[in-house]
Amino acid sequence: MPGPHPTPPTATPPLDDRRRWVALGVVCLGMFMITIDASIVNVALPAIQRQLRLTQADLTWVVNGFLITFGSCLLLAGRLGDLIGRRRVFLLGLAVFTASSAMCGLAGDQAVLITGRFLQGIGAALTASAVVALIVTEFPRADERAKAMSAYIFVAVGGGSLGLLVGGVLTQTISWHWIFFINVPIGILTFLLGRALIRENVGLGLGRGVDWVGSLMITVALMVGIYAIVEVTSYGWLSVHTLVVGGVSVALLAGFVVLESRLANPIVPLRIFRIPTLTRSSVIRGLLNTGMFSTFFLGALYLQNVIGYTPIQTGLAFLPTSVSMGALSAGITARLMARFGPQRVLLPGMVAVTVGLLLLSRVGVEVDYWTQLFPAYLLLGLGAGCSFLPLLSIAMRDVPEEDAGLGSGVVNVSMQVAAAVGLAVLGTVASDRSRVLLASGVAPRPALTGGYHLAYLIAAACTAVGTVTAVVLLGGPRRPAPGPEERRRLEVENAGEPLAG
Repeated sequence: MPGPHPTPPTATPPLDDRRRWVALGVVCLGMFMITIDASIVNVALPAIQRQLRLTQADLTWVVNGFLITFGSCLLLAGRLGDLIGRRRVFLLGLAVFTASSAMCGLAGDQAVLITGRFLQGIGAALTASAVVALIVTEFPRADERAKAMSAYIFVAVGGGSLGLLVGGVLTQTISWHWIFFINVPIGILTFLLGRALIRENVGLGLGRGVDWVGSLMITVALMVGIYAIVEVTSYGWLSVHTLVVGGVSVALLAGFVVLESRLANPIVPLRIFRIPTLTRSSVIRGLLNTGMFSTFFLGALYLQNVIGYTPIQTGLAFLPTSVSMGALSAGITARLMARFGPQRVLLPGMVAVTVGLLLLSRVGVEVDYWTQLFPAYLLLGLGAGCSFLPLLSIAMRDVPEEDAGLGSGVVNVSMQVAAAVGLAVLGTVASDRSRVLLASGVAPRPALTGGYHLAYLIAAACTAVGTVTAVVLLGGPRRPAPGPEERRRLEVENAGEPLAG
């Protein structure tokens, strides 16, 4: 039965300004922990594969176990933050993520490790769903929000950079188990700081009719759908298994849409998908993330299994990507957006990512890092650094405050589902191509390289389609350069710093 119309959330007094920025640092620390974990795992994959004797299909579950629960729980986690309080959801996520990280670190076999990764995904979904929502609600002014989002992107990228290096050092000098143990002190510290410093929002409340059926349907639908995608590696796209499991997911999604359209207080109000900036940017972000996600997963395998790099060398090899992303996210991209608008910054960035992936599709068994890999990784970092913040700003620009958690969930779902799809498709393509080349008499290293080449070409095609989609759906770079009056306004919004040029 439809529940009564929810009452609007009660306005809460603004935080002391200094405490508000400190609270931003706390939520960013939570995101830092998630991103450091994601990147650190990529560097350790070959070591995990050797010690636990995993096939490449089994190895993908070390990544996909996390992605399945992360992607499928994000919408529910985001809406729960709107209903019961984002601080409460954030802290719960930290607790789950920290405990499951310890479980992964103690794992001695595949079953325990993958179970821990599933639980990590749940904790990460609860934590990440609250981060962007807290930023949006605590920083309503455009200039403050731009700075806060820049800080969020910078810390997330910084986690990726540090994760690559720390992962290489820990894996090579101690053990891959320590890539998970490192989350434990970070998680405990973030939990204590968050409990003390983050203000709780007054949510809509659970007592006014919570859509538990819809919550279960959307979570199971996404989980089953992502499972069907990641298992394509084992069963194939047109297998009975894939078609049946995928059909169940589609049926659940259709039933969910029908149910949500009839409820007064749905877990996912369908009005959120009528916000053009949110839905369109999510499509583009998904295409971009499909291409970008392959870089680290396939790249780590290529660098270690084909080129023969150590884990530390692998982490260092990726530094042009992560450092350039971090440098742009430290404020350069925000200033470029203030002057030219998000679309004008986004499109060159996506072109750079496409070119970087195309360069990777041409590297061979014998490679010179500085002339072949370095330019590609640098272009990927510059392109991603110019793309992520514009897409995030466009996505959340028109989302109402009471739906900030849900909007944040949509943003993150587009990223994680795309990552799962990209990993399943590109991993399958690379494996199948390498298998065909081996069967035709090609040596193992060139055969592996041939598989990676085809995967990178498909990744480049995804980002190219994303670029065209951005032009069509976002209108392309049509905003003219600001005049004198607008320039003065933008300078004020950009913390009083004069615009270049």
